[in-house]
Amino acid sequence: MEREFMEFDVVIVGAGPAGLSAACRIKQQAADADQEISVCVVEKGSEVGAHILSGAVFEPRALEELFPDWKELGAPLNTPVKRDDIYMLTSEEKSTKLPGLFVPKTMHNEGNYIISLGNLCRWLAQQAENLGVEVYPGFAAQEALIDENGVVRGILTGDLGVDREGNPKDGFYTPGMELRAKYTLFAEGCRGHIGKQLIKRYDLASDADAQHYGIGIKEIWDIDPAKHEQGLVVHTAGWPLDITGNENTGGSFLYHIENNQIVVGLIIDLSYSNPHLSPFDEFQRYKHHPVIKQYLEGGKRVSYGARAICKGGLNSLPKMVFPGGALIGCDLGTLNFAKIKGSHTAMKSGMLAADAVVEALKAGREGGDELTGYVDSFKSSWLYDELFRSRNFGPAIHKFGALLGGAFNYVDQNWFGGKIPVTLHDNKPDHAQLKKASEAPKIAYPKPDGVISFDKLSSVFLSNTNHEEDQPVHLQLKDPSIPIEQNLPLYDEPAQRYCPAGVYEVVSNDDGSKRFQINAQNCVHCKTCDIKDPAQNINWVAPEGTGGPNYPNM
Repeated sequence: MEREFMEFDVVIVGAGPAGLSAACRIKQQAADADQEISVCVVEKGSEVGAHILSGAVFEPRALEELFPDWKELGAPLNTPVKRDDIYMLTSEEKSTKLPGLFVPKTMHNEGNYIISLGNLCRWLAQQAENLGVEVYPGFAAQEALIDENGVVRGILTGDLGVDREGNPKDGFYTPGMELRAKYTLFAEGCRGHIGKQLIKRYDLASDADAQHYGIGIKEIWDIDPAKHEQGLVVHTAGWPLDITGNENTGGSFLYHIENNQIVVGLIIDLSYSNPHLSPFDEFQRYKHHPVIKQYLEGGKRVSYGARAICKGGLNSLPKMVFPGGALIGCDLGTLNFAKIKGSHTAMKSGMLAADAVVEALKAGREGGDELTGYVDSFKSSWLYDELFRSRNFGPAIHKFGALLGGAFNYVDQNWFGGKIPVTLHDNKPDHAQLKKASEAPKIAYPKPDGVISFDKLSSVFLSNTNHEEDQPVHLQLKDPSIPIEQNLPLYDEPAQRYCPAGVYEVVSNDDGSKRFQINAQNCVHCKTCDIKDPAQNINWVAPEGTGGPNYPNM
């Protein structure tokens, strides 16, 4: 059918740090060259920032390049890091505080800020609009527009007002629009659903290591002012995860922000092997450790959310460009896991791509080609150097565990500056790591007390998640029989546990048979199911625009 369309020089998918930085940079460079470049940013969240979740300790390096006067412009960087405390949690009750001498240099945060990345993105969107960028929240990019020559020519936004069977609703149906562009930048975040399609179609990952992921679960708490120390950064490794082994690795964070609040979270590598493991329940019991509980007692939880992160780093980067566009930010996989930071790297990747776009348009190119200038500038940038220096961090933890892997990384970072003459590789994808349920110990999680630890449904309530109930399910099963016939007997259907929002349930029918139930309304868009399902049977696609969480300041 004929759809309405709009034409731009550049369309950017995703109003996160990468997409908004790219948009701002294009407009800045165009103004400097007295060039007119039209830029559109589409964002599936109800507003910019609604779907943004990060720790976040923020390194301002890229921001200073993009807006040297960010302080005068009122960027929401309000809490400088005051001190780093790093603990190894050796058991449910015990811990060892690491002396700064034994901490990898990448974990030191002098000069950084504790921020809400959602609020920073809201600020970046304001700067973008001031520069003339058109920002459209509430519109989900559904697919790339690809012409008969295999060139990306923009994107198609999702239809609005469609019922569960895919039929238009009377009086509510609005077909999606074509947003056509000479160049399209994809900044959807980790495991972007169009980015995933493009990587497959253009075989972009053929020369890369397998991508690896973690799931980050986060809460915001109001705490007793007497326990608050603005600017304090606490990181832990170990309990409730592995210390000496590599069966389930990860780490935690607890940051003291302004207004007597803290953010607390746990990142679990999705390479874990025990199908009985529940990241949500690991996080809930982690909060009872004395190192963490001391800050939470007497406080009140006010926000909850979860998001997958790309942590493969340089070794796992796919080819960055394809005819008519490029991947940027976490759609590409630029997070520096050695620093547990991806915002400044995402911003820089967006800025590098922006420079290449402006150069191409200035030269009179009309799209359809590959932005080779982006690849060249990336390889000569501080972003490449930073990712190269941290290339071994994740593989070392996966291969050797938190203790020995941490020791390797200490030597690599502190003695060799990240340039140890060996590169570790980890090519087994996360979904292939699960043991059979019969071969793995069951885990007895303590019942939540409603004070420090909580259940999934009350947590999802705090994420302000909502989807139009009568719309197509955006969690698509390639084969509906696999959950019950394959995953249940082999792995006790791990979707029941790896999802941090209670989306997936195995329900007993009256006749004693089982069925797989998908509560799509609960989905917080973390993408863990798309990553961890052992059969790779779940395909996450964007639901109707504005659906999902509505994070105020995550």
